Amino acid sequence: MKTAWTFIWHFLVVLLVLAIVAAGFGLTQGANFYYGETEAAYKAGGEGPHVFRQGDQWVSQTLRGTGKQGFRVEERRHALAEPFPLMVNFPLDQSRFSVQATPQFDTPPSRYRDAQPILAISDIEGNYKAFRDFLIKSKVIDADLNWTFGKRHLVLVGDFVDRGSSVTQVLWLIYKLEQSAAQAGGQVHYILGNHEIKSLQGDFQSAHKKYSGVAAILGRQQSELFGEDAFLGRWLASKNTVEVVNGILFVHGGLHPGLAQRPWSLDDLNRIVRSQYRMVWYPKQAPGSEDFLIDPKTGPSWYRGYFKEDLSQAQVEKTLAKFDAKAVVVGHTLNWSVKKLFDGKVFAIDVKHPSDYRSSIPPRSSEGLWLEGGKAWRVLEDGSREAL
Repeated sequence: MKTAWTFIWHFLVVLLVLAIVAAGFGLTQGANFYYGETEAAYKAGGEGPHVFRQGDQWVSQTLRGTGKQGFRVEERRHALAEPFPLMVNFPLDQSRFSVQATPQFDTPPSRYRDAQPILAISDIEGNYKAFRDFLIKSKVIDADLNWTFGKRHLVLVGDFVDRGSSVTQVLWLIYKLEQSAAQAGGQVHYILGNHEIKSLQGDFQSAHKKYSGVAAILGRQQSELFGEDAFLGRWLASKNTVEVVNGILFVHGGLHPGLAQRPWSLDDLNRIVRSQYRMVWYPKQAPGSEDFLIDPKTGPSWYRGYFKEDLSQAQVEKTLAKFDAKAVVVGHTLNWSVKKLFDGKVFAIDVKHPSDYRSSIPPRSSEGLWLEGGKAWRVLEDGSREAL
């Protein structure tokens, strides 16, 4: 009997050691152990507004009701070319904010130059509270979501959608901030990441489960939520995938060194990738040269070479010089904290932000990047800065 217990004890010890090793490896790779997701994450009542073009009108739709009481769709109709007000709800803390929707979807420039500071953040992944609270602590907005950042630049480096259950709130907040920043002489730059592009293509494999139910209650396919008739879909499709602000290039994934030998300008990159926003990439037997920009290994919204390939300093600098940029800021590839690589030519800003509706081990906190006067700072969740 003693031999049996000894065997069991040794087996349990080995199992525990293996579990600790596996957990440690997972943490080094950015894995999270989530727990305690609240039912509010799946709450459909109050979800919206989702705005669609129907004939010569915009129709805004907000879900009302509960699973027990049943749901209904509250609709409001608006003139096609006139601005109209919307109200956005956030179930977690019962807060609300208003938006003035303006049916004009202009493509922004690819390059900006002034002497204003820049705050960059990426990969919010549908977590509205984490995004809102970080902006408040960083003094970009006040507690009432009013823009307080003056003429400065706020750069959002992709993947603000998918995974989390507050995608609708995140997108309408960005839209609201674009307008209020412009009125103050500031600028919000929304650089699309691979997950925004996947959403435009109708690929919702990474979306929160709530949104399949939301689409069903609206009487639509999930792909229609960001389709060509959707207000938010048209707005997203107007955005760039790469911009240079004050000599710093912002792109979600990165710049493949092969771009240094290609003929494309910064405007060409945006034009070509934008033309493919709604077309799913697949391996072709005879790919065209432009496929390089939408391939999930080499495309600027997907590339991970700064972290996964043996790049030289010269390669990185040559690609930057091609686009007249001093450094590049990227998201997409997860890091423990905001950091600089390649002698300050690459800034990696993808960190695991807190989830709106669940806790994690280890606990996560938001970070961003502050750029001013040729210097860089890591911006912490409380708004404080640490020099990089």
